[in-house]
Amino acid sequence: MSNTQNSSLRPSRMKRRLSRDGEDSPSSCEGPTDSCKRVRQPTVDSGDLPPDWACLPQEILLHIFQFLPLLDRAFASQVCRGWNEAFHMPELWRCFEFELNQPASSYLKATHPDLIKQIIKRHSNHLQYVSFKVDSSTESAEAACDILSQLVNCSLKTLGLISTARPSFMELPKSHFISALTVVFVNSKSLSSLKIDDTPVDDPSLKVLVANNSDTLKLLKMSSCPHVSPAGILCVADQCHGLRELALNYHLLSDELLLALSSEKHVHLEHLRIDVVSENPGQQFHTIKKSSWDAMVRHSPKFNLVMYFFLYEDEFGPFFRDEIPVTHLYFGRSVSKEVLGRVGMNCPRLVELVVCANGLRPLDEELIRIAERCQHLSAIGLGECEVSCSAFVEFVKMCGRRLSQLSIMEEVLIPDHKYSLDEIHWEVSKHLGRVWFPDMMPTW
Repeated sequence: MSNTQNSSLRPSRMKRRLSRDGEDSPSSCEGPTDSCKRVRQPTVDSGDLPPDWACLPQEILLHIFQFLPLLDRAFASQVCRGWNEAFHMPELWRCFEFELNQPASSYLKATHPDLIKQIIKRHSNHLQYVSFKVDSSTESAEAACDILSQLVNCSLKTLGLISTARPSFMELPKSHFISALTVVFVNSKSLSSLKIDDTPVDDPSLKVLVANNSDTLKLLKMSSCPHVSPAGILCVADQCHGLRELALNYHLLSDELLLALSSEKHVHLEHLRIDVVSENPGQQFHTIKKSSWDAMVRHSPKFNLVMYFFLYEDEFGPFFRDEIPVTHLYFGRSVSKEVLGRVGMNCPRLVELVVCANGLRPLDEELIRIAERCQHLSAIGLGECEVSCSAFVEFVKMCGRRLSQLSIMEEVLIPDHKYSLDEIHWEVSKHLGRVWFPDMMPTW
């Protein structure tokens, strides 16, 4: 382009620039009228505009709402129609926890009754992962049952009934509770996880559960359910071949149950949790055959057997006489040196051991035996016990760096001729490969 052409364009560009800058107006333009017509109108940078939150795509709103607490989500739903529609998107109601607490007996906030009505009316068929958290009051448990009774259009995958304090569900008339639970069992037909500890569930209701959910049930947790018999839990094991996790009281454990869980058509069990609880001093406990445990290990060689013992010292007679495949062992009450000696002899799969109390007789020999025989032990906690510093160092040396968790109260360790309390942490740290100090408070 020639210089003449370039120079002819400059005035036009200057005029447009002046117009944009507000320093001149189109009326002052010199030259053809067309030039004035082509002057650009003032523009506003889009970055200066406030964001239009009402125009957010629902996919983005859904992602944001999923991070909001329920109350904040409810407040946000009042902003505009679009946000209110987002509040009711089915994806937001797949997982829900009903908190049913009475102001007089709980400091926790309860789910508002109006919201409960709205959920039942508009979202009961969207609920999939549901839990009910109740306090110790009968009113809270009754409210939970009333909601369960209305979930006739539900298709739950998981259900948990959680009592923050006893007795709660156990105070309800048994028929009322069973009737409400049966509604879910019959209508869901796809339950995979059921947690119903401390409830009056019984054998007939378990049969209803099995009849409608036998192909999908994978986890059943039902400790402290006194109306269930060994025959009732055996029915579940016999027909729910996909069951991978089971938690129950020791009185429901039987040789027949272990054999059912070990059958060829049953999947490999992953976790079996047993609560061994003494309701009355001097209570008698039955014995499980070693052959039944052996069958379980052959079928599911990697399963975890977790056992919680809350017994008095004279009630341990039937336990640890033969080899038992326990992996995680917790003693919630005082346990004798003799029983801990049997643990060292007959628990070769032991991974974790917690002893809350023992007495004032040192556990040196017992601890060394556990280190020798329990080759997979990686976590140990000792509370009101006594161990000499030398024996403790030897124990740590034998277990080596596989001890990922070592929680020992300072008062457990008794200084001797080799180590004082000021010296022991250096020696233990050396064998663990990390800095270690005794605990001032228990961490379990």
